[in-house]
Amino acid sequence: MLHLTDKQLHTLLDAPAVQQVLEQAFLEFGQGQAAQQRRVRTQVGDTRLSTLGAVISGQQVAGAKIYTTVHGRFNFVIVLFDAHSGQALATLDAGAITQWRTAACSVLAAQRGANPQSRTLGVLGLGAQGTAHVQQFCQAFDLRRVLVWSPNVDQERCRKLELDCGVPVRAARPDEIAVQADILVTASRSREPLFDGRTLKPGCFVAAVGSSLPTARELDDVCLQRAGKIIVEWGEQTLAEAGDLILAAADCGIQGKVSELSDWLQLERGQGYDAQGICVYKSVGVAIEDIAVAGLAYRRYQHGRMAQEAVAEHE
Repeated sequence: MLHLTDKQLHTLLDAPAVQQVLEQAFLEFGQGQAAQQRRVRTQVGDTRLSTLGAVISGQQVAGAKIYTTVHGRFNFVIVLFDAHSGQALATLDAGAITQWRTAACSVLAAQRGANPQSRTLGVLGLGAQGTAHVQQFCQAFDLRRVLVWSPNVDQERCRKLELDCGVPVRAARPDEIAVQADILVTASRSREPLFDGRTLKPGCFVAAVGSSLPTARELDDVCLQRAGKIIVEWGEQTLAEAGDLILAAADCGIQGKVSELSDWLQLERGQGYDAQGICVYKSVGVAIEDIAVAGLAYRRYQHGRMAQEAVAEHE
């Protein structure tokens, strides 16, 4: 069976195509034309196995993402099927897909809820996810600067990101970043809030993507109290996994603020922006994202292979 590696996947995917296929998948999910399973975690000692799956009939794919977490390190794989014939199509490394799809969904949510004229992006946590968010947000918004924080950030990493994205990048403390950001991404492994929600300026869009554990949070109660809208990928899963929401005080009013991404994406760009409020997008990662992007990568690989074969036949 075909297996696509993370290296291959990075060459097969691009941000606009990933965002488009994810938008389509969520809209189909909202219309009942796609279905997904909540994450199931199984653990013995320090080894955890997690599984989640989806069927997206409109994109003719079904599949499951399976991964281990051992001592905080992740190893992912996706098994992809043809949703119409049931045929097994491929296995795929899922590290690259996880990076692409998480950042793409944050961008899709921000395009509706952030200031269309956002100029400053703040990113707290500069691992694979934080870096992917910098890259995709710099393509999607006319940013003038990026402020980053990570325990191991240095000038060389900032310079490399600046060259990759064409936007000035500099390191700063979390409290400095929170005060200045128009769009703020939290992509850390922190179990405690990273900044004081009182410092966010009105109109700020916050994408919290760092954790899917009910015992960890990156956002404090003040941030959630100030939020007029809290966007989640899928309430059934997010409200059972997201420590940011589960650990919030009752007076944050979480339940009355939550909208699902499938509904949010029906808005026009900028339509959800509130210049006086805070908009929070809380991501835990759901199966429909992985399977939609895996299907896109598989189709592109097959198209490229057939094109090469056609050229070879005429030589």
